[in-house]
Amino acid sequence: MRKALTGVLSFAMLIGTATAAGAATEAATAAQSETGTQAGQRAAQQDIKDRILAIPGMSLVEEKPHPGYRFFVLNYTQPVDHRNPGKGTFQQRITLLHKDTTRPTVFFTSGYGLNTNPRRSEPTAIIDGNQVSMEYRFFTPSRPSPADWSKLDIWQAASDQHRIHKALKGIYDRKWLATGGSKGGMTATYFERFYPDDMDGIVAYVAPNDTVNHSDKAYDRFFERVGTQECRTKLNNVQRESLIRRGPLQELYKKQVAANGYTFNTIGSLDKAFEAVVLDFTWGFWQYRKEADCAAIPVAANTTDQELFDLVDDISGFSFYTDQGLTPYTPYYYQAGTEMGAPDIKQRHLKGLSRYGYQPPRNFVPRDIEMTFKPKAMKDIDRWVRHDGTRMMFVNGANDPWSAEPFRLGKGSRDSYVYTVPGANHGANVAGLPAAEKAAATASILKWAGVAPAAVQKSETKAKPLARFDAKLDKREVRKESALRP
Repeated sequence: MRKALTGVLSFAMLIGTATAAGAATEAATAAQSETGTQAGQRAAQQDIKDRILAIPGMSLVEEKPHPGYRFFVLNYTQPVDHRNPGKGTFQQRITLLHKDTTRPTVFFTSGYGLNTNPRRSEPTAIIDGNQVSMEYRFFTPSRPSPADWSKLDIWQAASDQHRIHKALKGIYDRKWLATGGSKGGMTATYFERFYPDDMDGIVAYVAPNDTVNHSDKAYDRFFERVGTQECRTKLNNVQRESLIRRGPLQELYKKQVAANGYTFNTIGSLDKAFEAVVLDFTWGFWQYRKEADCAAIPVAANTTDQELFDLVDDISGFSFYTDQGLTPYTPYYYQAGTEMGAPDIKQRHLKGLSRYGYQPPRNFVPRDIEMTFKPKAMKDIDRWVRHDGTRMMFVNGANDPWSAEPFRLGKGSRDSYVYTVPGANHGANVAGLPAAEKAAATASILKWAGVAPAAVQKSETKAKPLARFDAKLDKREVRKESALRP
């Protein structure tokens, strides 16, 4: 600017059309305007990858092509402890599905690991926007080394999201929404609680809200009422018959263990792992199957040992409670046992057959990792949603066990909604709602993102996703966690 100003002043002196002071003032104004315009043009012309990588702490892992988008897998340097940033850092993986900086952006997280292939969440398709996806801290490879597990809590994770949003907001300066399903929906809600000024709206799918950890009667009531009595009886009898035939079924389990090199150091024994899988059977069925699938469930007493074993293995998965199955999910069980809580349903039909009951998260985390439960954490979240939640949407499934203890709104909630998809399992979404509710929910998302067309502003019944369906980007990938994980 100084060089430009000097040149303009020299030119003014040569032509003598104004006083030196007047010319200097006009020239300075012109130079500032020209420089600002040029800076804007340079930013617009600069490749989006260069702009992203210019962010301090951001580095590129790889770029993958997809028509109409740029898709980046990135690492972002995060402090291990946001309260003490100087106490070490780690690399957190994120992905960025870039459409256009003039479009709104969705911040997605599964609450677990990261899918490094291009995918688009439902809100992203509705608003036709960009999408940032974050791997939750402590899920590998986004784990500090050495791992200080005391730094894995909902506030630290929300602070991860806050820093990522702050870093990218300078590029993606339009409206932002946060979303996620199950633990990802919980994550979006916690993020909103701790950083309510970051997002312009929240869409949380099938997010459980275990406010009082030792009170799980809602889950008991769910399993007493879901589906038909015939279906419930068939599923319960599969569990009963499996425990009655514990001996022969465990022999089949031992063969699977030997063939795959499974071990049981964390849970403690094959017997505990076997029973945990059997007790998850009914939960796993309703979480991922539909009531119509009950017709394919055989009468347990008429099955062979192998048929019964294969049935439980298909729905619950005998590999889940091995060390090899548990290790990737240590961060989840740690959080369930320290803040988020975990269900403990009665299953009275197994009385006299079950040796351990529903086992607590402590049984699924290595003993060298210390755990202390904080009962106030979820109460705080629940209270905040009821008293202060703004532009929050919760979408639940009527037949989803995790939706039995949902988030509820209160007198202080504003422009917020709870929807329940009839007959839906853990894959419930806005598209599955009855027509009127689907339109209303879609309209809210469009309005929050600042992209509601004029027709939608006049009538919510006109609301529909702005992006065309893309078979690859919009592929439904419900995280199948047959074990007791949201």
